[in-house]
Amino acid sequence: MSPTVALVLKGYPRLSETFIAQEIRQLELRGMALLIVSLRHPTDSARHPIHHEIAAPVLYLPEYLHQEPLRVLLALARALFRRTFWRDLPLWWRDWRRDPSRNRLRRFGQALVLARELPSSIKHLYAHFIHTPASVTRYCARLTAHPWSASAHAKDIWTLEPWELSEKLAELEWLVTCTRANRDYLATLAPEPERIGLVYHGLDFSRFPMPPTAAASTADGQNTTVRLISVGRAVPKKGYDDLLNALAQLPAGLKWTLTHIGGGELSQSLQRLAEELGLSDRVTWLGAQPQEQVLAAYRQADLFVLASRVHGDGDRDGLPNVLMEAQSQHLACLSTDLSGIPELITHAETGWLVPQHDPVALASALAQLIRQPQLRQQLAVAGYQRVREQFAVDRGIDQLLQRFGPDLVTTPALCEGQE
Repeated sequence: MSPTVALVLKGYPRLSETFIAQEIRQLELRGMALLIVSLRHPTDSARHPIHHEIAAPVLYLPEYLHQEPLRVLLALARALFRRTFWRDLPLWWRDWRRDPSRNRLRRFGQALVLARELPSSIKHLYAHFIHTPASVTRYCARLTAHPWSASAHAKDIWTLEPWELSEKLAELEWLVTCTRANRDYLATLAPEPERIGLVYHGLDFSRFPMPPTAAASTADGQNTTVRLISVGRAVPKKGYDDLLNALAQLPAGLKWTLTHIGGGELSQSLQRLAEELGLSDRVTWLGAQPQEQVLAAYRQADLFVLASRVHGDGDRDGLPNVLMEAQSQHLACLSTDLSGIPELITHAETGWLVPQHDPVALASALAQLIRQPQLRQQLAVAGYQRVREQFAVDRGIDQLLQRFGPDLVTTPALCEGQE
């Protein structure tokens, strides 16, 4: 079965991007033949089970142009005979003058390679993330005259210059994003706002089934230790220093532990901070874990915490999938009132929200939720019901397929588990 859609990613596979793997597998099950194009080779040693189910072949582009000079030179030689190359070279030159970086040159070189090596069966290019993957996709689409579209999420939106967003939004056929806040902002930059759609990632509940024995937590922090969990990369926008500072403010007699799952550039500095705050004996750092281990950790916890915030460069979360995952496991969630999070969590109804970058407010909420198992149970039940009713993956995949159109579905839809 020849692929009809090339899906361009920054890296594949990645443990931190389960929502993308989920989307790929769901599109395959609906009959779409995909080619995964990755700008980088994988860096995670483990894989989620879903990665082994994905049938799409993977085309790895040269991560750095000097590493594979023959591929790059062959691609350039072929491009020189394309009218589109000479027509669109001034566009890249204009981009480079506004962003004179090695990254800009690399993306153009990767686009040349992709244009040369793209299978003839490909009819559409689709980029996940509107920053660098969409740059490669855009340049390749102009070279090959393919239509293209994109999915935008968080950092890629809020750290990209408005001029670049506007020009990409003017050229692509459509774009979907995962929060209303994202959509509303992008619509102000798009010449045709109707091209911007809201599609929640959602969850495949066959992969996150309700625990078979979901007994309500009775831990109250006085007689029984409350087990906190947080899943997320150790990067500034996740606010883990805020969380550690909040935990340091809790009453000394309150019993709690925290388990963190996720890799990231700040892992070592956060562990040092925990030690400085006297929290080392209460915090366990597990690093990045495959999905089955994450699921087991949710089921052993009493409260999920994520202190998302806007970083200084504008980077922020959209709607973190880990919140939906935790709610699917009947776990109460405490987070911040940032970006798309209030689209999932209604404060004091389906979870608990505090202002971003406010360790004092976070500490107060933690103390309250640690001490009140009945409140945690109420939030867990309501959160579980909302995520099941409003954030199932099928709804988002239906919307995506409508955007792609029937011509890109090459085979009858498969049932889950059918090969």
